Amino acid sequence: MKIMTRALSIFILFITFALTPTDADEGGVSFWLPGQYGSFAAIAPTSEWSLPMQTYYYSGSAESTRALTRGNLLSFGLDTNFAAQFFVPTYSPDKQILGARPGLSLTLLPGYAETSAKAAAELFPQKQSDSITGFGDLYPTFQLFWNHDMHNWMAYITGNIPVGSYNPNRLSNLGIGHGAVDIGGGYTYMDTKSGWELSATAGFTYNLENSDTQYQSGIDSHLDLGLSRSLTEQFFVGLVGYAYVQLTPDSGQPPALGDFKSRTSAVGPQLGYTFKAGSRSIFLNLRGYGEFSTKHRPEGGDIFITINIPLSRS
Repeated sequence: MKIMTRALSIFILFITFALTPTDADEGGVSFWLPGQYGSFAAIAPTSEWSLPMQTYYYSGSAESTRALTRGNLLSFGLDTNFAAQFFVPTYSPDKQILGARPGLSLTLLPGYAETSAKAAAELFPQKQSDSITGFGDLYPTFQLFWNHDMHNWMAYITGNIPVGSYNPNRLSNLGIGHGAVDIGGGYTYMDTKSGWELSATAGFTYNLENSDTQYQSGIDSHLDLGLSRSLTEQFFVGLVGYAYVQLTPDSGQPPALGDFKSRTSAVGPQLGYTFKAGSRSIFLNLRGYGEFSTKHRPEGGDIFITINIPLSRS
């Protein structure tokens, strides 16, 4: 009952945070991908070398009366679809820094984006659309993991290296066109006897100016949550959620847009399975989210399929 009470309290705080009336990132696209952390977020890797991979799909739209600045285009009625395959080669030496196990990774992603909108870049609005296939930006990440009995903590710093496919005159891009730094941490409660697990990861993003558009997105905050219950030693089910709130307004947007700050929230189900491939334990996780309470960015749903493959023996 204690873990259920804690979980209920966390989700009540999550809903309160999600509905806070703070009102966006350029074009409604942020560096941080909401929902990228779920259950077991603060559990240290069990292998020195591993290859987490994440298949991601998002589909969303914005109201036809909602203006979004996407590059050099002021667009209304934005519809977007995005699919990517994230490859995250990770090295976690069996050593300690500040009493924690370190982890270093680099995220690479080939992807596809398709976007359409009624663009107000001309005197008479017209339907515009385009699509792109290519590679996104690079995301290096450094993490520290601590463990004490059922309690696990994680601290991280990550950032964006803007080398992906980007053109300020396109609706569809795979890069975001600017650098960013994100700092945060996470906590995981894992009771192997009862089978309950609860994770929360929070952080803040500072965005650099987009030199192509002279646009600078504001400071963002984000919270990712995961709650799971193991039904067997290999299989678990649960819930996931995220809340994303922009804390400070953008600069460089058209004055008519005013204080342009974005937010979104989502909840959904998840399931996971661990299986053996030779001497290695492979972790597989499927989770889906439905967004709500969205402002100044598209609203829709996303799906994550995560598989983590140890490359060296634990």
